[in-house]
Amino acid sequence: MAPVAAGLVLALLALVVVRLPWVGDLGMHAATVQRLRHSPLDPGNPLVDADTPSPYYSPWMLLLGTVARVTGLPVFAVLRLAAAAGLALLVTGVWRYVRTLSAHRAAPALALLSLLLLWGTTPFLWSGFLGLNSLALTVSYPSTFTLGLAFHFWAWLTRAVRGAAGWAVWLGLGVLWAVILLCHQFAGVVATVGALATVVAARPGRAVRIRWAAGAAAGAVVLWAWPYYDFFALSGAGDGLEPVHRVLYGHPGARYGLVLLGVAALVPRWRRDHRDPLVVFCALGALVVAAGWLSGHYSWGRALPAAIVPAQLAVALEAVGAGRRWPRAGWAVLLAGALALGGWAQSGTLGYVVPRGALPQAVEDRYRPPWTGYRWITPWVRYGDVVMAEGRPARQIPAYGPYTVAPGYPDFFLPDEARRTAATGTYFAERTPESVRRGIEREYGVRWVVDGTGALDGTRLRAVARGPGGQVLYAVP
Repeated sequence: MAPVAAGLVLALLALVVVRLPWVGDLGMHAATVQRLRHSPLDPGNPLVDADTPSPYYSPWMLLLGTVARVTGLPVFAVLRLAAAAGLALLVTGVWRYVRTLSAHRAAPALALLSLLLLWGTTPFLWSGFLGLNSLALTVSYPSTFTLGLAFHFWAWLTRAVRGAAGWAVWLGLGVLWAVILLCHQFAGVVATVGALATVVAARPGRAVRIRWAAGAAAGAVVLWAWPYYDFFALSGAGDGLEPVHRVLYGHPGARYGLVLLGVAALVPRWRRDHRDPLVVFCALGALVVAAGWLSGHYSWGRALPAAIVPAQLAVALEAVGAGRRWPRAGWAVLLAGALALGGWAQSGTLGYVVPRGALPQAVEDRYRPPWTGYRWITPWVRYGDVVMAEGRPARQIPAYGPYTVAPGYPDFFLPDEARRTAATGTYFAERTPESVRRGIEREYGVRWVVDGTGALDGTRLRAVARGPGGQVLYAVP
């Protein structure tokens, strides 16, 4: 039963990959591929016309940019390939890691269902969070690929600490750890917490500890040598990220309430072994998240999967592996009920592959429509042109090759980000003198303006196209 259900869920996600609905950060990742496609050695800032480094220039995105450059495929076709690769890596990674914890044939499928459905009664969308609805909208993101790598990493590490792995294996694990951190820093934190839990649970001897330290040193060298951005400088990026991430701590019952069943499943595992890897994993993750809340470093909330994933896996394993028949049946019944409730909560995901008119009203009410794109501006706006835009347009337009004046996302490496943001706000203010707007256009090389508020009607700008929602593309004289 579990393999069939998991297969249906994966089929749904495969159909989502074909459609690739757009919400959130897809524009940033498309823009990153655009820059690496056109200039793989010196791509500059992915969003604005500035020569700055960016943490989005990771090994994975460099590979995607190279694929786009060599094949000539459109960027969104490459992102569909990335989504398929990330989903495959995630599924195989979960299978391999769960196999290190249980030999039961249904364990990997049940673990996958728990990871996707055992969240809360309210769908929560965030990169790096594996809820079905969240994954449907972030499957092409680097976070999905990186979490897939993390599961493979934990599987390899588990086998290494249990066996007599040689130096080459440990050095390779160190390099893989660095690649994970470079590809998605927050998922890299989750991978690191899981790795620490694996090592602590294994009680390694001196020889293994030495090789583990050598692998960590090899990973640190890779992080230091990566040429596209200074990884260690990211430690100073917290202040700008904290307000954005505070939402991760809100409404925990509605967003993560079903995970409590997994927390309960950790108790018998702890009784059997105080150093059970999933117990240690969850405890370390919870410590990081709690420290973020207490200290006001809300970006540490991105480590929530480090507390959630081991709990989700624990209840799946108890449902198939608890010692006696009746406890095992009890866990199975509780998990089946929780999965059904979680699946219903995320049933709006069907809207991404089924016409809305064909959905029952109760399911349609849970559906979140994706964003419309900005392909309608591409007959006029060329690659590298600067477009004045704010809000959601600024998050989407760079996906097609243009730049914006202010980045649509926080950018730690852009020194004049605040000035660009202020200039954009001034430009769209209704009472701004035309002379001030002209000065902003000259300073940033603005050739086009996208506006949907009507604030620029009657100005000297020339309207050249109209898009969805009353938006207008203006040409700057």
